[in-house]
Amino acid sequence: MILCITEKPSVGQSIANILGATTRHPGFFEGNGYWVSWTFGHLCTLKEPADYTHLWKKWSFSSLPMIPPRFGIKLINNKGIEDQFNILCKLIEECEGIINCGDAGQEGELIQRWVMQKAGCKKPVKRLWISSLTDDAIREGFNNLKSEKDLEPLYHAGLCRAIGDWLLGINATRLYTLKYSSHGSGILSVGRVQTPTLAMIVDRQKEIEGFVPSTSWEIRTIYRGVTFTSDKDIFKTEEEGNEYLNQIKDLPFTITDVTEKKGTEAPPRLLDLTSLQVECNKKFGFSAEETLNLIQSLYEKKLTTYPRVDTTYLPDDVYPKCEGILKSLQDYKPFTEPLIGKKLKKSKKVFDNTKITDHHAIIPTGVPLPAGLSDREKNVFDMVARHFIAAFMPDCKFKQIVAKGKAGKVNFKATYKSITDPGWKTIFGKTDDSASSNQAADEPQNFPVFTNGESGSHQPFLYKKTTQPPKYFTEATLLRAMETAGQKIEDETLREALKANGIGRPSTRAAIIEILFKRGYIYRERKSIKASQAGIDLISVIRDELLKSAKLTGIWEGKLRQIERGEYSAQQFIDELKLQIKAITVNVIADNSNVTIGAGS
Repeated sequence: MILCITEKPSVGQSIANILGATTRHPGFFEGNGYWVSWTFGHLCTLKEPADYTHLWKKWSFSSLPMIPPRFGIKLINNKGIEDQFNILCKLIEECEGIINCGDAGQEGELIQRWVMQKAGCKKPVKRLWISSLTDDAIREGFNNLKSEKDLEPLYHAGLCRAIGDWLLGINATRLYTLKYSSHGSGILSVGRVQTPTLAMIVDRQKEIEGFVPSTSWEIRTIYRGVTFTSDKDIFKTEEEGNEYLNQIKDLPFTITDVTEKKGTEAPPRLLDLTSLQVECNKKFGFSAEETLNLIQSLYEKKLTTYPRVDTTYLPDDVYPKCEGILKSLQDYKPFTEPLIGKKLKKSKKVFDNTKITDHHAIIPTGVPLPAGLSDREKNVFDMVARHFIAAFMPDCKFKQIVAKGKAGKVNFKATYKSITDPGWKTIFGKTDDSASSNQAADEPQNFPVFTNGESGSHQPFLYKKTTQPPKYFTEATLLRAMETAGQKIEDETLREALKANGIGRPSTRAAIIEILFKRGYIYRERKSIKASQAGIDLISVIRDELLKSAKLTGIWEGKLRQIERGEYSAQQFIDELKLQIKAITVNVIADNSNVTIGAGS
């Protein structure tokens, strides 16, 4: 018998149906030469400090840093988990070989390998690697099983992540609690990803609270109903601006140049998990964790592809399937029908094999929507479907007019952009972006036809500009900041390039944010995320930049991704972490500031 081990019972049911394993037993299915069993997510975890030595049970400086000579795993203490593990042990012992059917990602690889290690598995193992749970995808996956050896780097990356979180999280939490927590106030929680994330929130909050607005003036003028802005440097005082204003107020305004350019705007990129969480937070107010749970549910219902991804690209081999997927989206016929039967466009911003590692962007699978989906599931599916359809729709076309003018020695410019063909924007309801870059809200949207050399009266005025403080993080902007290690990036291409050094994984960022809420270090105020006093105090006592710098933590994440690709040594990563936690321990213990703070939990 061949044993297939999935990550969840529901996935086990789907795979058992395809394999013909239709006889149900407690904890597994049987049939057609297969056993199909499952874990419940993590059955095993890294051992706790006291599991290595009783000396580490008590929190004391003398035991720090705690660095086991060799890390071990243990079964999670839960009756249901123990029962299922015993079933797996029996099946592993009696089977001829194993197919690892865990979720096709770093965490899924870790979950399955730990279970097999704990069970003492010596049987040959193959790997099922699929991006959706449709019947066709499962069949195709079983026809193209991977070698377990091919996934070794992925497992090593997951193991390094778990060990790194243990080394830094457990040691730093004990260290800072012992040193800085006021008597009886509780634990000061410090983590490899959560602390830099908290530091970003605290730093932004301090920047807002310490913000001092400044005022400046610039010359603008209204000619034929259009506002033109001068190219003069802004004036620091109103008096200085008025001097220039007085020089031109009685002079005519002359158009010196008019240019018109046509341009196109490509559809937005397909969605990875972070992009989906950002969009759902903006549009529906969903938390990152809520969006993750909803897209996971859609994946398990075979409606969308694997969700825990950090790429917005598709491989070339998905292209032939795209027309069939578009045909399946019956609720979107007004947008899909013009595409069906024609050669679908194949943009490099969508299809690029070089940008694919484990999985591709989140797209519909082509399975028709069943009855009974919740409204929230429908909202998330709608977001995925519209981005997928938009990728094949025509570019948005627009024209941009730049008019330049002059009054005396002062040059002015006005820019007007209008959509001539909305293209893909129709699917998002964006069909009219016509506007002048300098236009006030109550100004007419029609840009007049200007002629070089025309001249006439105008109404110059001083425009007062007041600098604004940065905005508090929302869950959407915080996710983006985690993705780019705190760098403010609007350009999609640059953001893609920075993902390698973002902090956390797409699959873990939601959980990190939730941990900070649960610890009491941050709280929501409407959509804004703010740091509590406990969170502010904790960051204030952490002086080691390694613990709270998003950029440095992003570098660690980059190394983990290199390990995943087999380009960096797992042992070197762990050795560096050991040295870092030793240095942090020495520095904190030597601190004579006598600062104590309350905890957030």
